[in-house]
Amino acid sequence: MAIEIKMPALSPTMEEGTLAKWLVKVGDTINSGDIMAEIETDKATMEFEAVDEGTLAAIVVEEGTENVSVGAVIAMLAEEGEDAGDISAPSQDQAPASSPAPAPADTDGPAATPTARKLAEANGVDLAQIEGTGPNGKITKGDVEEAMGGGGASSVTGASAAPSPRPAPAPSPSASAGERIVASPLAKRIAEQKGIDLSAVTGTGPNGRIVKNDVESFDPASAPAARQNMAKPAAPARTPAESEFGAPYEEEKLSNVRKVIARRLTESKQTVPHYYLAMDINLDPLLALRKELNASLEADGVKLSVNDLIIKALARALMRVPQCNVSYQGDTMHKYTRADISVAVAAPSGLITPVITEADTKGLAQISKEMKELAGKARDGKLQPHEYQGGTASLSNLGMFGIKQFDAVINPPQGMILAVGAGEPRPYIVDGALQAATVMTASGSFDHRAIDGADGAQLMEAIKQLCENPMGLVV
Repeated sequence: MAIEIKMPALSPTMEEGTLAKWLVKVGDTINSGDIMAEIETDKATMEFEAVDEGTLAAIVVEEGTENVSVGAVIAMLAEEGEDAGDISAPSQDQAPASSPAPAPADTDGPAATPTARKLAEANGVDLAQIEGTGPNGKITKGDVEEAMGGGGASSVTGASAAPSPRPAPAPSPSASAGERIVASPLAKRIAEQKGIDLSAVTGTGPNGRIVKNDVESFDPASAPAARQNMAKPAAPARTPAESEFGAPYEEEKLSNVRKVIARRLTESKQTVPHYYLAMDINLDPLLALRKELNASLEADGVKLSVNDLIIKALARALMRVPQCNVSYQGDTMHKYTRADISVAVAAPSGLITPVITEADTKGLAQISKEMKELAGKARDGKLQPHEYQGGTASLSNLGMFGIKQFDAVINPPQGMILAVGAGEPRPYIVDGALQAATVMTASGSFDHRAIDGADGAQLMEAIKQLCENPMGLVV
């Protein structure tokens, strides 16, 4: 029986998305774990992995299609033994499901893909003992193989029960003229920036996919001449339009991410009564502590940034002033007992805020390590939903751009966001005397429905004290 491939919910808030690109074509053999498509969600462009196995019989939704509802059938897969040519795509006139339906259970026992069920039956594996990693907890072939190989299923006996490991795919040669080039979104962006022809790059990723390292390590001089001389298709001609007052422009379609940013920030400014509190902070003690800590952590490969210390300072201050670690929820207020700090990161697709959870109890080295990993994932479009959703307060730092001061927009339903500018030499009173110091202006934006002005002022004072007496960040 043909398997319907449906639009996945790649985040808890996703209701629809754009099928940005198909990475497979009709007739391709699909294995569990293969990357089938790139899907643009309300947060990022993410890769969609196959759960079932078979032959791609039909593509129902063409690439570039927007507003595809979660649960809508996007492709058809023929199982082993089926003729892909006999499978017809379902009518697109049928209304797609508005929300992802739970994976239907098979005739009995836990939900599992047909391939996983066949493999389990052939090897005497009890599916009830396996935890599924597929959508909605569905058991996949890989789950069964892992249970067999790791002894997770007590009914598997004998060495013959373990399947032979699948050999790693060998790097495929570059695509010839007219063939589809499979590359990760990041690899494509880097190639475009460097002017590299992807058809001349050999992919080392799954199924010969071109990944970031392939592009960064590519040496044009080592590429065969035939590849270098391949004719590039001419870029489509663009005719700039003119505005009503004569200025030429090119129209750029908004991505789903940009649409969400526009909608949420507009709602925030229109519905959340913001007020702002700014304070100058002497950074010299913080910078001295950072220098000392980095010297002691150098052997561990850890290098703390000023931002890492400010994340910790905000988290610790929220614990000292818990009436600011809240969110307005209509008729109720949520008061949080830990500080999860959302940190604004500028990604190619738009602003996103990965979260450092429990920042109030984590050490500075751990915060630094997590922040570097999350920022890298954000720029590569690889963040998972649990890594950017939630947060009890936010931090936005534009100091690296030389910005002296700015007021940030609150990220609902959070009650506040801290905006910090650059540290710069300024006159400052130290121990009753005027002298030069490295001073940073921090500005807090607060939701007046949840946080009173006096409480917001206490939080800003706590942040200042922690930065100017930074030993409180390491004890």
